[in-house]
Amino acid sequence: MQLIKKPFVFARHAQSADNAAGKIGGSTDSPLSNLGVLQAKAARPYLDRPWSAIYTSDLMRTIQTAELASPRHTLTQMTELRERHWGVFEGQPIMDDMNYFETPPEGEPWSDFLERTVNAVNTILLTHEAPLIIAHSGIYRALQHVISGSPYGPRIGNADPVLITPNTNTSHGWDIIPFKGQLL
Repeated sequence: MQLIKKPFVFARHAQSADNAAGKIGGSTDSPLSNLGVLQAKAARPYLDRPWSAIYTSDLMRTIQTAELASPRHTLTQMTELRERHWGVFEGQPIMDDMNYFETPPEGEPWSDFLERTVNAVNTILLTHEAPLIIAHSGIYRALQHVISGSPYGPRIGNADPVLITPNTNTSHGWDIIPFKGQLL
């Protein structure tokens, strides 16, 4: 499974009510917290620019983030960009030692989630040059897995955009760098 070699910007949604409570949100629809509203507005200098397209999941926290961070633009919602369904773990405290490869009871297998994520992003990249995708930390981990071979590593910050761009000079063929409003 590979990503189409085109640049795009990815941002995790701003802080949700579940994030603020230290709970696994997964595919549960959780609105932004008060801090999340401020985070999304603070991202506006970087994200309110002319994009070829802006895609979000169909969950409220990504839509609210996009509407606040890039208010003049039309959004396209994709169910396929939803966070992983964590089954019985949804609404439970976030665990420090999450095993992404283990299927949670009544949840979505990692392999299915990974395939869904890559197919969704490739669908976007087939039709748009340098789009903005606002989704979830799990989507980012799936992209990281495809790019570097592992979903593990630091969690992407809320409303903290990164530029994901092909780079043939790196061992895995991609760069993931903080996005400060300028495409390379």
